[in-house]
Amino acid sequence: MSAKKSKVTVEIYGEPYNIKGEGEPERIRRVALLVNEQMKQIALANPTLTPAKIAVLAALNIADEFLRLEEDYRQMVRMLQEEKP
Repeated sequence: MSAKKSKVTVEIYGEPYNIKGEGEPERIRRVALLVNEQMKQIALANPTLTPAKIAVLAALNIADEFLRLEEDYRQMVRMLQEEKP
């Protein structure tokens, strides 16, 4: 059985986007909010950057955080497996 597709309109960095995705509309909105906030923070710290560069830096920051969390998760799984008798 396939997951339900949702269609949501969100605003990221002042631009509207029609997003289709699997999952709940609220989750899509939360993801868009995260991207929007990352872009705003980068723009405030670097006012001369173009929107495209701001978007790339936001993507890099989010990907870095994802990889860090993934590494932490894998380390925790290893630790739990080592504790098993």
